[in-house]
Amino acid sequence: MDKRLAAATLAHAKPGVAHPRYTPSAHGIGIVHLGLGAFHRAHQAVYTDTALAEAGGDWRILGVSMRSTETATQLADQDGLYTLLERGADGVRPRLIASLAAARALRTERAAILRQLCAPATRIISLTVTEKAYGISAQSGGLDPDLPEIAADLANPDEPATVPGLLVQTLRQRRETGAGGVTLLSCDNLPENGHVLRRVVRDLAQEAAPDLVGWIDDHVAFPATMVDRITPQTTEADLAEAQTLCGLRDAAPVQCEPFSQWVLEDDFPHGRPQWEAAGAIFASRVTPYEHMKLRMLNGSHSLLAYAGHVAGLETVSACLDTPPLRACLTRHLTAVSAGLPPLPGLDYGDYAQALIARFDNPSIAHATYQIAMDGSQKMPPRIFAPAAEALASGAPIQTYAFATACWLRYLLGETETGTRYPLRDPKEAEIARALSATRCAEDILSALANLPGLLPPELFAAPDWRDAVTGLLRSILSDGVIRTAERLTRP
Repeated sequence: MDKRLAAATLAHAKPGVAHPRYTPSAHGIGIVHLGLGAFHRAHQAVYTDTALAEAGGDWRILGVSMRSTETATQLADQDGLYTLLERGADGVRPRLIASLAAARALRTERAAILRQLCAPATRIISLTVTEKAYGISAQSGGLDPDLPEIAADLANPDEPATVPGLLVQTLRQRRETGAGGVTLLSCDNLPENGHVLRRVVRDLAQEAAPDLVGWIDDHVAFPATMVDRITPQTTEADLAEAQTLCGLRDAAPVQCEPFSQWVLEDDFPHGRPQWEAAGAIFASRVTPYEHMKLRMLNGSHSLLAYAGHVAGLETVSACLDTPPLRACLTRHLTAVSAGLPPLPGLDYGDYAQALIARFDNPSIAHATYQIAMDGSQKMPPRIFAPAAEALASGAPIQTYAFATACWLRYLLGETETGTRYPLRDPKEAEIARALSATRCAEDILSALANLPGLLPPELFAAPDWRDAVTGLLRSILSDGVIRTAERLTRP
C-alpha cells in the first residue's frame, strides 16, 4: 500500500529529496497564517522553513483555510507536511516543507483557531487572502461599511465572517486576556499593504470597539511587504509527480518557479523568524519595490491574462509564444519602467528581461484564467494608477489602454470562440447586469462607468484615455485580440 506523507513516514521519502534540516516537533507555533493557499505554501512557509533550519526558534505556522475545508483537512492528515515542486528549465526539484505545524478550517474549527490567534506565543498573524477580502471602499480607500459582510460583522462582532472582523475580535481578546501585542503582516498584492491593513482594522475597531483603537496603535505593528513567486494551480499531474519523486502520497503539493522574492519593512517589535537567512530583504521602505513588482510583473500578468484568455490561450507561456502578445508585453514593460523612480542597485531593463524569461519558463503552466480572477480589485493598482501617471506626464499610454480594453472584453464572459465562463470577480453580478444587452465599445464603457468603484472617474473622463481604450476595444470586438495587438505593436 502507498505510504501517505506524514511525520511518521517522513524518513521513508526517496533519497535525493530535500528534507527539513531541523526537527519540526522541537519548534512551537509563533505564526498564524490566514489564507492557506498554494502561494503561502510556496512562499512565506518556505522562507520560514529555511529560517528554522538556519536559526531555529518557535516560529512554526498554524495555517488557516478561510473558506473551504478541503486543503486544511488534507494538510492536517499529513501533519502539515507537503511537497514543494520547484520547476526550472532544467527540471523539477522536490523539497519537503515542515514549517506548517497544523492546518485548520475556519468554517469548522473557529474556536481552536481563535485560541491560537490569542495565544501569547503567537507573535505574527500573516495574511494571503487576496485583495477582495480586505473589504476596501474604492471611494475612501478605507473599510467599506456598506458591504453586507462588513455590516454583518458590525452587528455580530463575536462571530465575524470577514478578515477585518476576525482580526478585530482577536485584538480585542488579546487585550482583555493580557496576551500582548502582535504583528499583522499582509502578504497580498496591494500597494502599501501594511497601511491598507492597518486602516481597515482600525476602521472596523472604531465602529465595533472604539476603546480598542488606542491599544491597536500602541501594541500592533503593520509592516508592509512585497512578495513575488509564480505559483500555478496544483493539478492531478502534480499529485502523481510528487508521489513519483518522493515515494510518498501527498494530497497537497504545490508547484512554483525557482525565482522568489520577499521584501519586508523591518517593523517587528514582537520578534520574527530570521527570514533573511532564506534571502528575504528588509528595508526601511517597501513602496518602491511594491510599485516595481505590481506594475511590471502583476500588471504584465493582467495584460496577458485578459488578452490570452479571451483569445483562447490557456497559459502565460502560450501568450509569449504568440509574437504580437510578446511584442506587446515588451513594449508594456518599457513603458512601465520609464515611469518608475530609480531604485538603487536595480536595473529595470534587467528586471524586465528576467520577467520575460520567467514568463517563458516551459515548466510553469500558469493559467491565464487563474490570473484573470478578481480583476476589479487588481486593475486599479496594476494598470489604472500607472496609466493615470503616464497620462499626466505625457508618456505613452497605449499598452495600458490595451490591457484595459482586454479586461473590458473579458468582462463580457465569453471567449472569441464563444465559450462562456464565470468572471470570478466580487463585482461579477453587477457587471453582468450592466452588460446584459451591451456589445459595442462605447456602450460597454458607458454601462460600466455607472457602477460605483469600478472605473476611476478622473482617468476615464480624460478624452485621450477614453478614446484610446474605446478604439482598442472596438478593434478587439471586431478583429480579435491578436490582430489588435499586432497593429498596436507594428513599427
